[in-house]
Amino acid sequence: MSLKVTGTVTKILPQEKGTSKDGKEWVKQQFILDNNDTYNNIFCFEVFGAEKVENFLKFNKVGSVIDVDFNVSTNEWKDKYYTSLSVWKTFKAEASAIEKAAKVIDAVFEPAGDLNEDDHDDLPF
Repeated sequence: MSLKVTGTVTKILPQEKGTSKDGKEWVKQQFILDNNDTYNNIFCFEVFGAEKVENFLKFNKVGSVIDVDFNVSTNEWKDKYYTSLSVWKTFKAEASAIEKAAKVIDAVFEPAGDLNEDDHDDLPF
């Protein structure tokens, strides 16, 4: 089962690299996506494989508004369960999604307005 979410890349985490038991090298890139919903709005996705990681970094950066197709998978290790959101495709979001994200970003970073000069005496220190 694959799922899809649209959002803004807010952070790209450091790459993780390693060697499997079979001696094959692997690379994984995780990134944080904010879909601007009120609840459950932050996702940590992972891109696995050198070619996929390279393509992700080539076309995406912090601030990019993208669509992410992904699978949810859970693995068990020593009686603990780990769930990951494994990306299988990312692409630039449609114009309507980009406009919606821009409006939300503008609302979040809207200036506070003029400060009243009399307010400077209200500081507690």
